[in-house]
Amino acid sequence: MSRPREKRETGKQDLFRSRLDQILNMSHELVRLAQTIDWPVLEERFGAVYSDGPGMPPLPTRLMAGLAILKHTFDLSDEELCARWVENPYFQYLCGEEFFCHELPFDRSSMTRWRQRMGEERIAALLQESLAVAIKTGAMKPADTRRVIVVTTVQPKNVMYPTDAKLIHRARERLVRLAKQVGLDLRQSYVRVGKLALIKHQRYAHAKQFKRANRALRTLKTYLGRTIRDIRRQIADDEELDAIFKWPLYQGETVMQQRQRQRGRKIYSLHAHEVECIGKGKAHKPCEFGVKVSIATTLKRSKGGQFALHAMALPGNPYDGHTLATVIPDMEKTIGNELSRILADAGYRGHNAPESHKFRVFTAGQKRRVTPAIKRQMRRRSAIEPVIGHIKNEHRMDRNYLAGAQGDTVNAILAAAGYNFSLLLKWFRQLLWMFATLFGIRPGQLLPDYRSLFTIDELS
Repeated sequence: MSRPREKRETGKQDLFRSRLDQILNMSHELVRLAQTIDWPVLEERFGAVYSDGPGMPPLPTRLMAGLAILKHTFDLSDEELCARWVENPYFQYLCGEEFFCHELPFDRSSMTRWRQRMGEERIAALLQESLAVAIKTGAMKPADTRRVIVVTTVQPKNVMYPTDAKLIHRARERLVRLAKQVGLDLRQSYVRVGKLALIKHQRYAHAKQFKRANRALRTLKTYLGRTIRDIRRQIADDEELDAIFKWPLYQGETVMQQRQRQRGRKIYSLHAHEVECIGKGKAHKPCEFGVKVSIATTLKRSKGGQFALHAMALPGNPYDGHTLATVIPDMEKTIGNELSRILADAGYRGHNAPESHKFRVFTAGQKRRVTPAIKRQMRRRSAIEPVIGHIKNEHRMDRNYLAGAQGDTVNAILAAAGYNFSLLLKWFRQLLWMFATLFGIRPGQLLPDYRSLFTIDELS
């Protein structure tokens, strides 16, 4: 695939259309953000996945990166973002448009394909750029990134709450549907009686009549087992059908055989088999189904707020302390600075941090090497909790809708980047009203372009 044709400011005029920079308030925070982001750097990072060759060029990098920023900054789905992009000129300006567009210049599925093509390594450039903009505008100092707080949380997947009865019923439904598509004539589909058995199980379990509930569960297993054996008999000599049914049959047999408290991997969702059951000791949520994510923030609250420095998905539900060997080098690569102090909770005891950082990690309850200054800093360790709350509730980490294990990694990074960009928008808004107060401008008056009066260094 050829390289994208990047958008450049042309300054051209149109007789029948007005330029966006002539009809927008150029002091708006989205305009300021668009002017501060270093788009050529992002174009170089994201353009590395393309090569010069024949074919239709992909969509511009600024358009796709701008859409990713807007999606997670304002907590929008792909469909909602497309609807708002058409009617919001500030969104279009951020994405590099010079004139107002009345129709989408892209398809909604283009956003999905772009995220999949970029992957975790290049999507991290958006998080790096959010930190670079924060330092460039004075919202954060480079020294703030040297002392960090690290904690792990759970990023839930968009799956229903798994129960044995639901999984067994759904596995049989998927097998029956697939058999109908390929033309197999099953002895019995159990569509009616299978649904009735599921309803009985749910009612008995709700009434705490567990003997009857277990009897209904055995009925569901019987229906699934008969369906699996029927399909296996009919595809025994057909390699093509065997390849089609290999994964659904494996899922059905695994769901039917797995038991409570068994060791090893279990299937909690048929369409998202990467989902894991993770318990974080919450009274209201004993178990969460998704993937473990490491989040790191600054220890000191910067002028612009408590910025998220790093986000990384950790598949396999590893022990918290055994994640630092991977998290610390990746964090230093993201922020471009060496960490001098890392504060963590008691779950990181017995950590495996690199030798160079072994004595820079301090955990809750630690006695050795803890000075009075470090003890005071440990009181700020809980400051990361509201940051996680904002990232989850306002920036799409509370329920991950992106498919696959790659969707877990990409969504965690984009959620942290969206949180940082939302802090930057608040920072630009505060600067705007600060200069409005300085110049004595009344509410309702047109605010001046304060960047024409001061340089970025003077603002910092």
